[in-house]
Amino acid sequence: MKTIIKNGRVINPATDFDAQADVCIADDKIIAVGKAPEGFVADQKIDASNQWVFPGIVDLCARLRQPGQEHKATIASEVAAASKAGITTLCCPPDTQPVIDNPTVVEMINHLAEESDKARVVTLGALTQNLEGVQISEMMALKSAGVVGVSNALKAVKSTLVMRRAMEYASSHNLTIFLFAQDPWLKGDGSAHEGAMSTRLGLEGIPEIAETIAVARDLALIEQTGVRAHFYHLSTAKALRMIARAKYDGLPVTADVSAHQLHLTDMELGEFSAMYHVQPPLRSIRDRDSLRRGVNEKNINAICSDHQPHDEDAKIGPFAATEPGISSLESLLPLTMRLVSENVLNLSQAIAALTFEPAKILGLDVGKVESGSTADVCVYDPKSDWTLTKDSMLSAGHNSPFLGWEFQGQVSHTLFNGKLVYSRDTVR
Repeated sequence: MKTIIKNGRVINPATDFDAQADVCIADDKIIAVGKAPEGFVADQKIDASNQWVFPGIVDLCARLRQPGQEHKATIASEVAAASKAGITTLCCPPDTQPVIDNPTVVEMINHLAEESDKARVVTLGALTQNLEGVQISEMMALKSAGVVGVSNALKAVKSTLVMRRAMEYASSHNLTIFLFAQDPWLKGDGSAHEGAMSTRLGLEGIPEIAETIAVARDLALIEQTGVRAHFYHLSTAKALRMIARAKYDGLPVTADVSAHQLHLTDMELGEFSAMYHVQPPLRSIRDRDSLRRGVNEKNINAICSDHQPHDEDAKIGPFAATEPGISSLESLLPLTMRLVSENVLNLSQAIAALTFEPAKILGLDVGKVESGSTADVCVYDPKSDWTLTKDSMLSAGHNSPFLGWEFQGQVSHTLFNGKLVYSRDTVR
């Protein structure tokens, strides 16, 4: 199959390319950006006039719920939602059921993703066996099975010695360790940011020190072991400053932020809506604004969805008793583009934080629109107005605080490995 995407504004942050050009694709590769090669005849033409053409989005954290929680979602349902959202690569954390702590689970997820064939699904292996934080996992076997890094997901490694040994082991196998920085004892049973709002609402708070003390410990261990590390889901200004300093000092660290943390704050909790129950919690306006500056200044490398689809029952009940998380694949790109319209980021910065930068963190040769690169491409109509509704979502989870939000700009086509996997004209 040969495809040509004509007359679009091609944006490739990896090379700072931004110009009107055609994109020529043969099978699963981009073979030219600009003039078509001699003798090239397209089987399929996509008119991208007045639209933007950029790399397929790489999402650093998306829970697809399969295996183990198929009543919430499946890989098939979520990669369909991803393709509609312009996402071509999804990174699945290890807290599936069973946990991704052996090659069999990796192979199962790979097989299900290949059957769906609408997005690339890569996995993180468990840092410790069954994520219990006691015994180090068989990282060498997991790497051989294809994991792109290791993590203990949202669970703490309680022993600093175990964490040190795990980092040393990961470093010896050239594996990136993905860290969720939250001290479980300081978090306690908290469900909201510790501050005036949680006090007024009578919700047990999670202090910012729950994040900063975990970041401090992990940075000290990273310096000791030399492991390559990625902090995901930062939520506080103080933690961001610590990571910025570590980067300045030359530590091999990167970081991301969830898209919702760049827009929402703990002020949203006034109505006790469980749609705003997330981990880490929505923080203060000061924290949100610091995170925005962090992306602008590249101390935060990437923006992710932190996608967590839930069934309706998971969000029914008292705020603290509900399950945290947002179904957020379909709001990742529009929320990031809103930062452009609000002059928080320029267009190249926004696209880089969704494509090239997360691809580098995962060690994948994707996130580029240039000759020879994998043909993962998003075609985006910047003038299309739309509203996020339950009926418009393809994800099996409809738990989103952004329902009813109006956005400008929408994906019109998504190509994965050169194959057209989404077209706005053929999907509701």
